[in-house]
Amino acid sequence: MASSNGKAAQAEEGKAAQAQEGKAAPEGSIGGYESLHRLLEANLSPELFQEASRLLLGLNCARPLEAIALPEATMTLAETHNFDVQAFRFSADKEFLRQPRVVRVGLIQNSIAVPTTCHFSEQKKAIMDKIRPIVDAAGASGVNILCLQEAWTMPFAFCTREKRWCEFAEPVNGESTQFLQELAQKYNMVIVSPILERDVNHGETIWNTAVIIGNNGNIIGIHRKNHIPRVGDFNESTYYMEGNTGHPVFETAYGKIGVNICYGRHHPLNWLAFGLNGAEIVFNPSATVGELSEPMWPIEARNAAIANSYFVGSINRVGTEVFPNPFTSGDGKPQHADFGHFYGSSHFSAPDASCTPSLSRYRDGLAISDMNLNLCRQIKDKWAFRMTARYDMYASLLSEYLKPDYKPQVIVDPLINKRA
Repeated sequence: MASSNGKAAQAEEGKAAQAQEGKAAPEGSIGGYESLHRLLEANLSPELFQEASRLLLGLNCARPLEAIALPEATMTLAETHNFDVQAFRFSADKEFLRQPRVVRVGLIQNSIAVPTTCHFSEQKKAIMDKIRPIVDAAGASGVNILCLQEAWTMPFAFCTREKRWCEFAEPVNGESTQFLQELAQKYNMVIVSPILERDVNHGETIWNTAVIIGNNGNIIGIHRKNHIPRVGDFNESTYYMEGNTGHPVFETAYGKIGVNICYGRHHPLNWLAFGLNGAEIVFNPSATVGELSEPMWPIEARNAAIANSYFVGSINRVGTEVFPNPFTSGDGKPQHADFGHFYGSSHFSAPDASCTPSLSRYRDGLAISDMNLNLCRQIKDKWAFRMTARYDMYASLLSEYLKPDYKPQVIVDPLINKRA
């Protein structure tokens, strides 16, 4: 935990994990621990843990990240509703000509609230009821920008290929947006709401969309998911195709933000485009399972933050969602009724290569970070990635690559097929 009682909480968690011996540990835990970070903290000496954290999480301005003490109201909500909460501060060097530009950012990860066999309206209401106290906790903590997980209003049913799940799709100004508009206005908070969108003006086409709600409760704009997976159980193209909104960056009251939805994190040029358009923070609302992607999870967003000199907030849902009808996928597995375990582990990455510990692998959670956005320019000045990028060279290559008669630039050794 990030409160002053954090060490005590870690010690209690360690005792709880030890008590799990001979019992079944919570699904998604690591030997009873909520995350790798907490496992290491409970089992290493303080000196070894500090060194392990330096190697795993990096340093921010040559120092370990500083934990933030959160208000009692936030901690009470977390305890009452059983969600993980952590908070850390990213600093920047002091400047002579600019004041610090500190923004408080939050990420919410959550499991579904009732079984997928329940009436759709019951499922949606139960998720909203579950989300409200976590948003309240973010509001009580003074969060300025909050991002929810991909398709937060519904189970991640896109593995099933069943069209009935399309009923969860709603217009941009639909029920979930109205629900969050009220909270955005109440807490003077920008909220990024990823939903299944029904485009009523274009033949009721369905999109995977992030709605950007301003701190006055207004809709600033939308972004539609650029890259659609076609791997394993990810049958998303059954429901929606690649988005048509480009790489918009939204200038809010608290900073310039972009949204790289889920599978887009595997595409470096997708991250690059948000940076070229001036993003200071890019959110990656996702739904991904351990067997497929977990080794990539702590790497891709952190690399994007480094390469593009902006902050990244990575959000993944938690839990195992079991569907009424078994389904098959393209990887040869027998039919099954669940996607696998969504491993949570939401976290923040900074342009200086530092990152926060991850939230729980199996509980709902709220991650909070204070970010000094001045760090973005400071890292650009330090590493000069933009100045040395040679975009002209890559633009030429991509232009040629798109031509039907493109030939790769391969130089063949003339002696490769000759015998000595």
